[in-house]
Amino acid sequence: MKKLKEILYKVSIEGISGSTDVAVSNVAMDSRKVKKDGLYVAIKGSLTDGHGYIDQAIEAGANSIICEGLPENLKPGITYIKVNDSRASLGWVASNFYDNPSNQLKLVGITGTNGKTSVATLLFDLFNFEAPQAGLISTLSIKYGEFAYEASHTTPDPLTLNKHLNAMIEEGMAYCFMEVSSHGIHQKRITGLTFAGAVFTNLTHDHLDYHHTFKSYRDTKKILFDSLSNEAFALINVDDKNGKVMIQNCNAKLHTYALHRYAEFSAQVLESQFKGMLLKINQNEIWTQLLGEFNAYNILAVFATAKLLGKEEWESLKSISRLKGAPGRFQTFENPDKVVVVVDYAHTPDALKNVLHTINKIRTQNESLITVVGCGGDRDQQKRPIMGGIAAQLSSKVLFTSDNPRNEDPEMIIEQMNEGVDPVDFKKTMNVTQRKEAIKVAYQLAQPGDVVLIAGKGHENYQEIKGKRFPFDDYEIAKAIFFKTE
Repeated sequence: MKKLKEILYKVSIEGISGSTDVAVSNVAMDSRKVKKDGLYVAIKGSLTDGHGYIDQAIEAGANSIICEGLPENLKPGITYIKVNDSRASLGWVASNFYDNPSNQLKLVGITGTNGKTSVATLLFDLFNFEAPQAGLISTLSIKYGEFAYEASHTTPDPLTLNKHLNAMIEEGMAYCFMEVSSHGIHQKRITGLTFAGAVFTNLTHDHLDYHHTFKSYRDTKKILFDSLSNEAFALINVDDKNGKVMIQNCNAKLHTYALHRYAEFSAQVLESQFKGMLLKINQNEIWTQLLGEFNAYNILAVFATAKLLGKEEWESLKSISRLKGAPGRFQTFENPDKVVVVVDYAHTPDALKNVLHTINKIRTQNESLITVVGCGGDRDQQKRPIMGGIAAQLSSKVLFTSDNPRNEDPEMIIEQMNEGVDPVDFKKTMNVTQRKEAIKVAYQLAQPGDVVLIAGKGHENYQEIKGKRFPFDDYEIAKAIFFKTE
């Protein structure tokens, strides 16, 4: 229990009706989760408006309400706090209610279009090699100590975030590595958090269905760096021109990493195989099980972050050599016919191009590269022809198929992907609407030594169709097909 006046610290208040000297047992943004003497925060969502559920929250036991507009009839004994922005208010309230946990450990946010999950997961693994000392909040899961929870959002809501950050402290964690999505920033989910550092990986075409313009998408990402204090660090990939935008007027200590430009932290890919690659990082050579230039960036970001958090260089390099990639990120296997299968989450034009370039650099060109790829429904349509063109240009054969069609017609999505294919590449393409059937066709086409890339879904273990999720795991399905256990 905490006093309402204590958890309103830093909330921008426009007016109060009632007393703030009341005890609050819980905070909820869902009226169904309100408990006796709870605080209900009414939020306007894209589908529903929480202000319409204030009465239900009071009936459930709420003694206080935060809202952007006061109800016509104020109930006696209830405290109403009028604010301009309920979402931002929820961030501060959640942080205060859970004793501001982000101030008590070193929270590092990782943002960018590609690489967030890999960098966060690799940092989590590196800092937990010797003993549990770090938590993880990512697209895949929330983890700390013995606790593991499958995540539903890349960046959870403020109540979930602060609840788990507080639990991490109770479990003795000293660090937390957190993916920070543009949706999470825009929806004020990180308001109230104190970051010890932030990492910028890159910025490419994605989420324009939500942000509408690339500038809006970029500027939203920048908010994370604008929020950093002068005691925090900002680690920027300067091979990406948007890195300089991120740190304009940034108060944090600035640090840079790159593969192709001068930077404080640098790396070079010396050798690549499907089993891994040899890297040179700040004059030190290490072998890693990960491969591809994009993973060289990820590893370099991990190395730099570890050093900025006080890890000794050589110890970090030894740990990095033992790291494995995140599930669904360039996950490979080889079947008895010597066909190499790569499963990757690449669902943006840049990510798909990176994976295809990586494979093409490793293969001798005597083998074929067969790509199975689709695009998600109810998402950015502009990237579909771009991804179709990239897949056809950089592959020997392409099977356009379903990803998560959601509420769209998968054949229409596939047709939009075909629109980006150069006429000289038409003969390379096939349309196979059912994803499992497309993987089977890839198996039938593959000859010994060929490479099959199954792109777009990676770690996901479902396929979303018409509002329902059906079990579907690219890696497991591909193994069953290519090992003939299907």
